[in-house]
Parts: sequence; structure tokens; C-alpha cells
Amino acid sequence: MRRMKTKITALIALFLLSISATAQIDRSKQPKPGPAPAITLEVPGEFELKNGLKVLVVENHKLPRVSYSLRIDNKPTVEGNIAGVSGILGAMLGNGTASISKDDFNEEIDFLGANLGFGSSSAFGSSLTKYSERILELMADAAMHPLLTEEEFQKEKAKAIEGIKSSAKSVDAVAGRVGSALAYGKKHPFGEFVTEETLNNITLDNVRSYYQKSFNPNNAYLVVVGDVDFKTVEKQVKKYFKKWDKGLDVNTNIPEPYKNVDATEINFIDMPNAVQSNISISSNVNLKMGDPDYHTVLIANKILGGGFNSYLNMNLREEHGYTYGARSSVRANRYASRFTAGAAVRNEVTDSSVVQALKEIKRIKTEPVSAEDLKNAKAKYVGDFVLALERPQTIANYALNIKLNDLPKDFYTTYLKKINAVTTEDVMRIANKYFTNEKARVIIVGKGSEVISNLEKTYIPIKYFDKYATPTEKPVFSKAIPAGVTAQTVIDGYIKAVGGKQALQNVTTLVQEMNATFQGQNMVTTVKQKSPNLMSNDVSIVGMGTVFKQAFNGKDGYMAQMGNKQPMPATMTDKMKTKKGLFDELLLMADTTKKVKLMSIEPIDGKDAYVVVVEDAKGEKTKNYYDVASGLKVKSSATAKGPGGQDVTQDTSYSDYKAVDGIKFPHKMVVPMAGQNVELTTTSIKINTPLTDADFN
Repeated sequence: MRRMKTKITALIALFLLSISATAQIDRSKQPKPGPAPAITLEVPGEFELKNGLKVLVVENHKLPRVSYSLRIDNKPTVEGNIAGVSGILGAMLGNGTASISKDDFNEEIDFLGANLGFGSSSAFGSSLTKYSERILELMADAAMHPLLTEEEFQKEKAKAIEGIKSSAKSVDAVAGRVGSALAYGKKHPFGEFVTEETLNNITLDNVRSYYQKSFNPNNAYLVVVGDVDFKTVEKQVKKYFKKWDKGLDVNTNIPEPYKNVDATEINFIDMPNAVQSNISISSNVNLKMGDPDYHTVLIANKILGGGFNSYLNMNLREEHGYTYGARSSVRANRYASRFTAGAAVRNEVTDSSVVQALKEIKRIKTEPVSAEDLKNAKAKYVGDFVLALERPQTIANYALNIKLNDLPKDFYTTYLKKINAVTTEDVMRIANKYFTNEKARVIIVGKGSEVISNLEKTYIPIKYFDKYATPTEKPVFSKAIPAGVTAQTVIDGYIKAVGGKQALQNVTTLVQEMNATFQGQNMVTTVKQKSPNLMSNDVSIVGMGTVFKQAFNGKDGYMAQMGNKQPMPATMTDKMKTKKGLFDELLLMADTTKKVKLMSIEPIDGKDAYVVVVEDAKGEKTKNYYDVASGLKVKSSATAKGPGGQDVTQDTSYSDYKAVDGIKFPHKMVVPMAGQNVELTTTSIKINTPLTDADFN
């Protein structure tokens, strides 16, 4: 009873104390932030093998799992005329060993419920504790005795070449390639790029030589995290990795990156297929993780473009609606660092986006940031840092970072203290040092015919480059339409080129089969059509069967994906109902619901094409491009309203026309699918094959 009274007395005392404290708070003033939470980091256990392999061990017994991260910290190198050799090596590693076949190797990993993967200078494995020693053994075997066969080499080389081809018309891929090349230089490890030519130069001997030179324990670190004890790990690592031969020390000279330009200039890369402009404001900076400015740069960048509420995003997305997102970043690196800021924006607002982005960079350099913005940026970093500490892998990564970047031992224990110490004055000082708007490259990949005239009005000098960062002359974006050429003559020319009006009118059904490679899988597409507007589209993956189906029976339709069947969207149904035949051009000029106009002559893949715009009753537009010389359609670009009311454009390219029963059909088409361009190759076309209603239900 006495204990209960004591508890009650204590609670009353705490209550009265809280009332007293509340009464003394001046709520007219914002409370000062408390001190940064004290950070205590567990120090990983360490040991080193005679061959140079350094091992960090973090014990964590909360879950019966173990992970192994292997990192080979070689200096970046220039691969030159065999650029891509490291990528092929990375793809080949971890697919069997000299004593275990590829199938047996992968089957055992699957059987153990584990993961094991390799890169050209790394590896990662994880499993339950009871299987961890076997995974470590397999990792060591694959690292020391990889199965580098001619057959696997040819497969991975073919995949790499296919990847280059599929990204040839990707604006983002070109922007990444050219941006790095212009920033660092083509002969810098961060600026060189892989091409189909360099991939074709690579031999299996090149891959083996690269492995011998670079994949060795000289500069290797193995990080072990999980339900282990130090002594057992030390015994196992020595058992499986002690025979990993030390390689020769190679002294690599890294060239200096390009110097920044003397005055802001636009570097423009013309891509006629671009439906958006990719803008990147770029300049090289000198920043390493150990620099005194590092933590302030993080905060300043968070305010400028490092989050949703940043200057750039609130301007370009929220205020003006130019883009889905605008960002900036500062890459701190031991060898070369870079500041970038930009966004992917609609063609018609490319010039305005450049002006507004440069304005926001200037703003953070000339106007003090608000206390609220500074507080929010700090809070975000504090929250992310504390949350990351809950993962055991974080402790090991921090320890590894300290070693690789030559950081002071208290770098992470004082991290939050340094973040919270950043002031408004610090942000402005750092912005002026690292964020460039006066001497920046404004790298833009876009459709020149639609954006250059307005970009010229910004009075920022424009220099032109091709898709491989080679300087070029200003492209000719459009040519005068010859006298007598109209939309009608272009459409008539197309009909004649593919076989003539009568031949097209005689077609009542079409069955077309196409093959493609999508995300490493072989895909077969079968399209059936019956005049005037019946259609079915069946997509199957080899070994999996049908993964997508679409059908329209003249009145309504459906779409089915992985067994989930849903009605066809009303917008698509309405569009299908308006079709009046299998060849759109046959009745196009007589269709009073559509507006057809010949707009210009533009280059498509280096050849001139007539641009004919078709606008339907809902205002949706399709641009069709007809080769001036052959009359054949080489591209179509359809624009419709997407999420948020913004225009969404999809391009389809046509090539490799071949005659089937007197009618020419494109046997290669490139279509957008799941964020990438997929090349469809026609393997069969059948004309007037009997089809029934069942084919479309």
C-alpha cells in the first residue's frame, strides 16, 4: 500500500512540474533545436589475408541470415576500343565455375534459397545461417575459378549489342552518354562509352585478360554481416580465399576531366523522335567525402533540387507544370566530381524550363534560404541517417567508406553534428562554390525542329553535337515543301508504294506473327485483323505461354494480363469503332471526322520525310512520316492525354519493307513497351486467311 502511495505522489509531482514548465514557455518564439543525437557505431571486427583481401565482420544475431559483399577497389580505367569488356565480364561471372557447370551452380543456389551475383569488380551473396558457409565457398570458387567459355561469351556479347540497339533512340540513354562525355571527356573513365563497334572488337581473350588484371585480392574488401561469430568467419574466409592469387599492382593514370566552359552555353543533341527534352545543367566540381564542405553541400543540394519541396521541383513541376519532377545532385568522388540539375520537360516549354532552372540556381546563390527550408533539409538527413542505422549492413558500409575514402574515424559519429551545424550563410557560400549557372553546360537532348527556335531566343550560345558527343553543324530541321505536294499526294504516293489502291481494297483479313526480345525473354506476338475493325493481339513468352491478350469484336473488347481480364477502356473502344478498314490511309482523306495537313519535311534517320498530321474529333493528333524518296511510312507519333492531363506521345518506327502477295509490309517495327523500345521482327504475314468471330471474342 505504501508503494502505491509513493507512485501516486511521484505522478502528482511530475504533473505539477509539467504545468509549471508549460507556463514558462514563450510560444511566440520558435524553440531552438536540441543537440544532435549522440551516435555510437559498433566497430566491425577486421582481419587481412596474406594475399591482400581485407575482411570486415559485423555480428548481428537478430535473424538467422548472413550476407557477404565483395568489393574490389581498383582505380577506374579507360577500356578504349574494347569499351564494354568489363560489362561482359560482370555478366559472365557467377555462372558456374571450372568444376561446377552453370546449371548445377544456379540450381544449388536456388535449392538453398540463397542469392549470389557478380559484377565486374564485385559480388554479393546472402542466405540463411545454416547455408552461409556453402554460399561463401561458392562465391570464392566463382571468384577464383570462373567459367569463362566461348559459348557464354557469345551469348553475353549478343545481349550487350542488342541492348545498344534497343537504346539507340532512347533520349535518356543518349543524354547520359553525351552528358558524361562532354563533362569528363571521351578518354576519361567516366566519360567513355560503349558502342556496337567497341563490343564487336571484344574477344574472349580480352575478357580473360581483363579478369586476370583486375579481379584479384590486391584491393579487395569482403564485408560479412549477420548471424556469425568473428572467429568462425576468419577460419572460413582463410579456408576458401587463401588460394586467391595476388595480381600484379598496376599503376593507372587517370586523365584530368574537361575544364568547365568559360561562359554558359547550350550543348544541343538533335533527336527527331524525342517527345520530351532532357535538360541537364552540368559543371565539374572538386568535392570529396572528406572535404570540410561535404555536409553543407548535402544540405544545400537538398534545398536546391534534392527533394520534392526543393526550389527546382516547386518551380518547374508545381508552379509551372513543365515536368513530373526536377532534380539536382552533386557527385562526390575521389577521382572526379560533378554538379547536375535538370528535368525531362515537354518540347514546347524547353526554353522556359532552362530559364527557370538557371533562375533557381541563381536564387540559392544570391538569396538567403529560409529558416524553414533549412530546418526541413536537416530533418530529412537526420531521419534518413538514424533510420539507416537500424540495418546492420549500414555499419559495415560506413566502415568500408572510411577506408576507401580515407575519412577520419569519427566521420559518422559526428555526421549529424555537422549536418545540424550548417547555417544559412554556409548554404549561400557553398552554393556559390559548387552550383554553377554562369559557366555551365546546358546539355539538351530533344527534337530540334520543335525547340531550337525558342531556345535561340534565350540568347544563350548554342553548340551542336551528335549522339556520340562529336561537334556538328546546326542540323537542317525542316525543308520547304515542293510546289504541288499536298497531303493528298503524299497519301496517294504511300498507297501506290505499298501495292496500289485495288490490292489494298482486296484484303479482308491479316494474320501477322512477330518475334522480339524483351527483358531477356523471347516474346512472340500474333495480331489478327478482319475488316473493317475487328482485332486480336496475343503476346506470349516462350516457356510461359500467353502473358497478354487484347481483342475487339466490332462492338466491345477486353484486355487480359496474366489471367486478369478487364473490359477495354472506353477511349480505346471508341477509337476502334472509328476504324473503317485495315489500311488507315485508304479512306483517310475522305474521313470528314479527321483533319489532315501536310506540315513539313523533316529528317528521319538521315533521310527526308513528309510530316502529315492527322487530328481526330477529340483533338488527339498523330504525326505520320513518309519517306520522300520511297513514299513508305517510316514512323508514326501518336499524342493523347495522359495522367495529370499532360500530353503523352508514343512513337512507332517502321522499316525493312517486304512484299507479301504483292503488298509491301514493314517487317521491323520499334515500339515503346514498359519504358523501353522493343524491336519487333515479322516472321509471317498471311493475307485473306479465313477468320471467324471466335478469333475476336
